[in-house]
Amino acid sequence: MSIPSRITPAEPIHPLPGPLQPATDSPPPPDELAGVRLARVALTWLAEPGTWSVYRLVREFGPVGALDRVLAGDVPDRRLLAAVAARRAAGDPHEVAAAAIAHTGRLDARIVVPEDDEWPPQVRDLELLSLAAAERRIDQDTAPPLAIWVRGQWPLAETLDRAVAVVGARAATSYGGYVATELGYGLANRRWTVVSGGAHGVDAAAHRGALNAGGLTVAVLACGVDRPYPAGNSSLFDRIVETGLLISEWMPGAEPLRHRFLIRNRLIAAATAGTVLVEAAARSGATQTLRRALAINRPAMVVPGPVTSAMSVGAHELLREHPRTRLVTGVPHVLEEVGRIGADLAPLARAPRQPRDLLDDESALVLEALPRRGALGPDELAARAGLDIRLTLRKLALLEDLDLIVRRDGGYAIAAPSPRPTTTAN
Repeated sequence: MSIPSRITPAEPIHPLPGPLQPATDSPPPPDELAGVRLARVALTWLAEPGTWSVYRLVREFGPVGALDRVLAGDVPDRRLLAAVAARRAAGDPHEVAAAAIAHTGRLDARIVVPEDDEWPPQVRDLELLSLAAAERRIDQDTAPPLAIWVRGQWPLAETLDRAVAVVGARAATSYGGYVATELGYGLANRRWTVVSGGAHGVDAAAHRGALNAGGLTVAVLACGVDRPYPAGNSSLFDRIVETGLLISEWMPGAEPLRHRFLIRNRLIAAATAGTVLVEAAARSGATQTLRRALAINRPAMVVPGPVTSAMSVGAHELLREHPRTRLVTGVPHVLEEVGRIGADLAPLARAPRQPRDLLDDESALVLEALPRRGALGPDELAARAGLDIRLTLRKLALLEDLDLIVRRDGGYAIAAPSPRPTTTAN
């Protein structure tokens, strides 16, 4: 897969069939597409991403029509009207959107909308997301995104076509960091895109693992793509931009407010084929990402940790609470959950085969009848094993051929283990 030329925000792109944009035989005129893009950016600024009332308006009236109705106050949602009034006090939505689009171009970034052919269609599955008894607004407003800002050269839909999310604790233990790095490396090595949130701990380890494998990784941010957070990972973000993607639902300059991380998590779950939780404390936000994956019927996987570790309490509780949550211990297990049916089965974990594994029941009885030290004759061995003498003699010959016993002092004894080869330092 070769790196394509960058798609600029002003470049006309074919529409993607779906509920937000009727299928057409030809792309919309550039002026119309520019108006649609501006309307989506303005709506994203007026209301936080995931707002259901805005999404439904766009689905019914289109982006431009939805923006007109919102600005005219022709919407039943009082909470939305209050939010729009507060935003409009800070500026004109059309001017703010136009400035954001221009600034995005100067950042060498782009805005991807559902009318573009690089829009990832799987995020539409967020329409299915309904969390029972949700009381917080953050759990109620889980609608699909209206627009996504992208930094990096890869087409968004193609990059996320084969993607797995690896998430977990910011304060990861050395165990969690090691597992996340191995997962990131192994998945990227199998040509899967590794998606995470760019945070310290498990997120950063998964990103670095993918980068070290020379694979693709995507950081989904809770702020503008021009100010990725945390600042301590700035060098990591620079590497991701060079070989992968930074994406966000917030326009450039947006701050990483706490509630935005929770909004962001639903996009991580919906944009990928499955989510792996490596470590999570009892109140970790990473557990919310896995719950979102479960709610839209995506594979939800948990890596177990030590039962004595506080950083694995949340992960273990998810395993107990949700029967559809799968325990995984490495890349083979993950691929079995997200890969092709019947083609990515993980091999069964088996201990190395030993010569004793080849023994039949009678041979095992004779071997067990031998003392740990010293030797016994055939007659006494037959008595201890409860077998007749002829059968015992045949089994003794077999055990001798397998180098499990040796003749000694007129009887038989257990053979000494073969010495391990030693190496000498150069």
